Amino acid sequence: MIPVETYRGRRIALFGLGGSGMATAKALVAGGADVTLWDDSPAAIEKARVAGLHAADLRELDWKSVSALVLSPGVPLTHPEPHWSVKLAHAFSVPVIGDVDLFFRERARRAPDSIVVCITGTNGKSTTTALVAHLLREAGFDAQMGGNIGTPVLELAPPEANAPRRVHVLEVSSYQIDLAPTISPTIGIHLNLSPDHIDRHGSFDHYAAVKERMIAPSQIAIVGIDDPASEAIAMRHARAGGRTVTISVVAKHGASIHAAGRVITNNQGETLADLAGIGSLRGSHNGQNAAAALAACLQLSVPRDIIRKGLATFPGLAHRMEQIGRVGRALVINDSKATNADSTGKALLAFEDGLFWICGGKAKAGGIADLAPLFPRVAKAYLIGDAAGSFAKTLGPAVPHVLSGTLEAAVKQAAEDANRSFFAEPVILLSPSCASFDQFPNFEVRGLVFRDLVSALPGFRPL
Repeated sequence: MIPVETYRGRRIALFGLGGSGMATAKALVAGGADVTLWDDSPAAIEKARVAGLHAADLRELDWKSVSALVLSPGVPLTHPEPHWSVKLAHAFSVPVIGDVDLFFRERARRAPDSIVVCITGTNGKSTTTALVAHLLREAGFDAQMGGNIGTPVLELAPPEANAPRRVHVLEVSSYQIDLAPTISPTIGIHLNLSPDHIDRHGSFDHYAAVKERMIAPSQIAIVGIDDPASEAIAMRHARAGGRTVTISVVAKHGASIHAAGRVITNNQGETLADLAGIGSLRGSHNGQNAAAALAACLQLSVPRDIIRKGLATFPGLAHRMEQIGRVGRALVINDSKATNADSTGKALLAFEDGLFWICGGKAKAGGIADLAPLFPRVAKAYLIGDAAGSFAKTLGPAVPHVLSGTLEAAVKQAAEDANRSFFAEPVILLSPSCASFDQFPNFEVRGLVFRDLVSALPGFRPL
């Protein structure tokens, strides 16, 4: 835990008692703050009280004495409208911040020169975060990984001036950046931008502007430049005098690092790494992720041979192009994290053909229409959840498909069809292009159920 002593003796209001909210409340109390917390869920409030925390309705608080409202990232800050706690804070000119901001305030107080690598982007940030941490650990660093991935940031070991090998590697979502006015990474990695979370940010331009807030104060910015909004972010950072490393997977002229194909090169044409045969880093999207992680490690003087070895031993992340095993001849991939078409497009691009694709759930705007150019790679689709009907209309006669309805039915059908097919190595791919909330509480549970269903099939062999 990182005790947050920045607000010692001051009154803090906290709203949102999920995992990060509870961790934040405990860190503030450990640092001597006077914390009053609340949630819209009575069960969450009771859980906090059982943990010995002070819960009281923030609507009854004397806001004139409050130094800050600490908001959990999932609570609306601006759109579709500010949460009632945010409106109260604004009415009394109380700053609204989050756990990532508290981390950076503590870092400034404890060890301002400690190394912090922050990773953001619409897609790939979890894989890149885990890969950076993995490579640094291979090089002997004490890599503290957390934030929007796994461990809440304030549950990590604290920044310390006498721990020079400690590096904090943080995945940071747009929601967290929006609540972190003091964010200031040593290295800021921005991977890409595509329309997502528009309901939360109001517009794509606002979403992009929030992402840029992380890059602007970074000492070193590593930016993927294959989409126009991200390229503009890189250019502005460079024009402002910031050290900027640019990455392209399409061999864009002027990029510092290229990850076209499976070989990563610098702008002198020198080979930095070869991803051939690394199953956990399939696809051009993982080329970008690997290039970004490699660039960050080079900036921290990690030897190239250690980086190459670390890339080869990276196990990948659960639910993100995760190789589960084989059923007969079929390779099974769990990409449950693909909750939008852009993510699924990257998964489809990782294979030339022979895809037996399970998709569907709670559809997002646009559905899968943008994936039409990749439909020829799909041998058959198995449609589940609320989106099954609309996805069937989009696929039309171009892709053989069946309305499976449930994940259980889809897994059985896909396994049978894949092993009856003529493909040398058919691939059963769960890449839903949808949120999970129609049938599962989150993408992790969806992926775990998929894994269990596949593991129970006759002839399953784990990888």
